[in-house]
Amino acid sequence: MLKRLSVYFREMYPLLPRFVLGLIIFGEIHFIILLNHGVQSFRLGMQELIGSFTIFSFLLWLRIADDFKDYELDCRLFSHRPLPSGRVYKKDLAIFVTLLILATVCLNLFFMNNFGFFLFLYIYGTLMSLWFFHKKKIQKSLPLALITHNPVQMILNIYIISFTCIKYHIPMFTWINFLAAWTLYFPALIWEISRKIRAPEAETEYVTYSSLFGYQKATRFVLILTWADIMTNFLLVWNLNRIAVLLLLLNVLWMTWKFLQFLEDPSRFPLVDKVERYTYIQESLMLLTIPVYLLFGRI
Repeated sequence: MLKRLSVYFREMYPLLPRFVLGLIIFGEIHFIILLNHGVQSFRLGMQELIGSFTIFSFLLWLRIADDFKDYELDCRLFSHRPLPSGRVYKKDLAIFVTLLILATVCLNLFFMNNFGFFLFLYIYGTLMSLWFFHKKKIQKSLPLALITHNPVQMILNIYIISFTCIKYHIPMFTWINFLAAWTLYFPALIWEISRKIRAPEAETEYVTYSSLFGYQKATRFVLILTWADIMTNFLLVWNLNRIAVLLLLLNVLWMTWKFLQFLEDPSRFPLVDKVERYTYIQESLMLLTIPVYLLFGRI
């Protein structure tokens, strides 16, 4: 079983990089909120580590849940993947994810200060795994699946925000917290849509946004979302680092150019590759803003 699980993690969810991602997501929102509220005396400890682990654990659970939900489709279109190929058994993943959820629940119950928000996150995740009890209707509609499933990233952000606010006695309903809730929601939404935008000649029976609405409309929609995303970043770092604002602007201008190139010739490159590069640069700049501000103040 362990050997089979190692195959799954290697191909579908590399554990160490994904845990680092959990640290980055938690740390970015946590510290951006604190610095924008004028808090510079941090009390770091086990709770921050558990919060990061919860992000990692929850996203891993969603990855496994998706493989169960899409098993029949994957057997037809992605038969090389570990689960449909038979290299990993459903029983393996079921046992592992049960232990994972139990561990995550216990850690949050005994050590974290926002268990109610944690429960809300996991209840929503459970409903997602069950297609909100409307599998036939949602599974057949890509836009409906997006509307019902993508908000989970926002709820994940709120889980982090609630912990930070409770620990440091910061009001929950502030403009900064509102922006922070959106700042990692947009990149997830942009990536989810862009990975399902293809050139007309690259379309298959796999349903994409480009096959439903045409690649031009779908691409223009993602372009609008990208600028909405960068505005939340501008507002969050404006009082911390003006140089970061300039770099973020240059990054989004580069991404806009790539969108225009794709609109002109969608066979030139996969759009999602450029979106991923843009996102890595964007989130790296946001993250670097924190230590730069702590070391040098506002520049």
